[in-house]
Amino acid sequence: MIIRIEVSDETLQAINDGKYVDGSIRLRELVNGKKGAPYIFRHFHRKPRVRAKDKTLFALEHGWVKESALLIKYYCSVKKELGMKEVAKVLAREMKEAMRKLNGETIDRP
Repeated sequence: MIIRIEVSDETLQAINDGKYVDGSIRLRELVNGKKGAPYIFRHFHRKPRVRAKDKTLFALEHGWVKESALLIKYYCSVKKELGMKEVAKVLAREMKEAMRKLNGETIDRP
């Protein structure tokens, strides 16, 4: 079965340039009733998504604290080799240090 579909020059150029084109295929009668191919393809004119990079507030010994548009992000990564008790101590120490820095306090290191 051969079906004729009308495609705009702009859409055809984008396809020839190797880009993906999102759109919809409709019956011509439902669009404007003009003569031509029975189906017409209309591509969607979407704006590209631009995501702002997170700003690093400060680095920690085992992670970092970053700020995005909506969130304050805390990340900490500790090796399992230390054992669960030691990992718990490190996580608690890192969280305490991050909270002090967020509150603007100076950190006294032993």
